Amino acid sequence: MSEIKNKPPDLLFVFLRHGQSTGNAEKRHQGQADFPLTGTGILQAEQLASAWSESGVQFDLAISSTQTRAKQTAKIITDVINTNIEFDPIWMERDNGELAGLLHEEALLSHPPPDFIPLHQSIASSGESQWELFLRAATAVNKLVKYPSGRYLIISHGGFLNMVMHALLGQAPQSNFQGPNFLFSNTGYSTIQYKPGNDNWIFFEHNNTSHIVNK
Repeated sequence: MSEIKNKPPDLLFVFLRHGQSTGNAEKRHQGQADFPLTGTGILQAEQLASAWSESGVQFDLAISSTQTRAKQTAKIITDVINTNIEFDPIWMERDNGELAGLLHEEALLSHPPPDFIPLHQSIASSGESQWELFLRAATAVNKLVKYPSGRYLIISHGGFLNMVMHALLGQAPQSNFQGPNFLFSNTGYSTIQYKPGNDNWIFFEHNNTSHIVNK
């Protein structure tokens, strides 16, 4: 009986990528360059908000990146489902150095990808290395598990959320971008439960985009 009584309560996290941004639509390397949502991105967020509202989905708190595309997504959704937002820069996208804001074809000319990228090498001269990104993701996860029991919505970015998945699984990144890659589509989300009693993560779904009407 005492084991049940003293068992730490569970936490549920929904990790959501922002809606389509102008940077996505223009095929730019975004990183920490700031881009707003497109009309399509706004619609994606509205469709998700509507689906969750109709299903009675609720959260105790939303935690969002401070970048515009994430903040807009967060506000559209939380206004509908009546959830408070906390903004935290730790959930920002990867710092991709001199690639930030460049069109993909521009980047190929100005920063042709090397044959091999070591784990600790900065991206595009000054950006976060794979290892640095992993350490930031692990720090973000460590902050999450200290929240009180409840349901939390995290609005972030595809590259960073990919590394968060690595941190949750205890899967360190590999050199040259090898290893598993966890794709997050625009407004795709993953639902994951953390059970402090046995330090266990339970993955319920990944990259759910069922709310998008016209894919």
